[in-house]
Amino acid sequence: MKDELKQFKLRNEKIAEKVTRKIREANVQMNVMHVCGTHQDTLVRYGLEDMLKQAGINIIQGPGCPVCVTTPREVEEMIKLAESGVVITAFGDMMKVPGEKKSLMHAKQDGADVRVVYSIDDAVDLANKIDEPVVFMSVGFETTTPTTASTISRGAPDNFYVLSCNRVIPPALDAILKMGELNLDGLIEPGHVSAIIGTRPYEPLSERYGIPQVVAGFEPLDLLMGVYMLVQQVKEGRAEVENEYGRVVKTEGNLKAQKMIEEVFEPMDTDWRGFPVIPGSGLKPRDKYSEHDARVVFSDILDELKGKKFEERENCLCGEVLRGVTEPNECELFGKGCTPGNPVGPCMVSREGSCNIAYRYRGGG
Repeated sequence: MKDELKQFKLRNEKIAEKVTRKIREANVQMNVMHVCGTHQDTLVRYGLEDMLKQAGINIIQGPGCPVCVTTPREVEEMIKLAESGVVITAFGDMMKVPGEKKSLMHAKQDGADVRVVYSIDDAVDLANKIDEPVVFMSVGFETTTPTTASTISRGAPDNFYVLSCNRVIPPALDAILKMGELNLDGLIEPGHVSAIIGTRPYEPLSERYGIPQVVAGFEPLDLLMGVYMLVQQVKEGRAEVENEYGRVVKTEGNLKAQKMIEEVFEPMDTDWRGFPVIPGSGLKPRDKYSEHDARVVFSDILDELKGKKFEERENCLCGEVLRGVTEPNECELFGKGCTPGNPVGPCMVSREGSCNIAYRYRGGG
């Protein structure tokens, strides 16, 4: 069937019906988690989530939204720098992400110099034009980290700094499986991340936890085929890493991008919104690039936040949504006190967040 899939457009209704019928005929009940906002968008937009549920497959979105997993502490670090006179640059979807009491948007409204950029290159261009220090809030998984690494390694301006909120996916998956909150029978791995890291980093998870995994693309048939491949693994008693997205993802991944990340960044233990500290899941600039590390250069300012615990907004269940233990509509704020225009938590801010996706395609309330 995989070869047959290649002959058709990835939104072919007849093939979708055929794959779904095969899944249904397998008569396998599964809880499957994915960790990708684009996967969730496809699942909900095209009605695949409900269709698969009828076939016995329950799809759960995990922590696949980099904006969403950014913690209140990291937002507070940026606000603290902004209020100290540092020029702050960030992507637009970070502007409304709440810290403990306010967001970067609020800091900007209060007079801080906070600017929206569309890429790290925009932030570098700004640093080249002004004398003031410029900090870029680097948020993302392995997909976007090589761009930040390249910018730092090729020689950024002396007044340009990065506050790394970069994270890596495999340790988070390990933490989810180790926590055991969910009875997961399979994982759909993200196509964008896997294009960088390849498929090998997922193999220890299958070996350690006996869980089937499939790397999948983002079109409806990609996801349906990914589920079908997981179902086949379960029926055959296998727990392997398979690659549905072979037209983009290679076993070894993008070696050049991996080398760039390895050169500039080193792993660090960090927490994710809704999670405890996950060993080795964060990235920080290596000592040789510390002159561009905002946490090192502005330690005198940021040290004031050390030891302080930052709470989530009251009644916000974004952390639980990110762990897959709660659905967006189970939150009492969903569609009422929390909307895309007035978000309480980042899961409603980012277009990759579960709450934002549910609100856009299913409506609030």
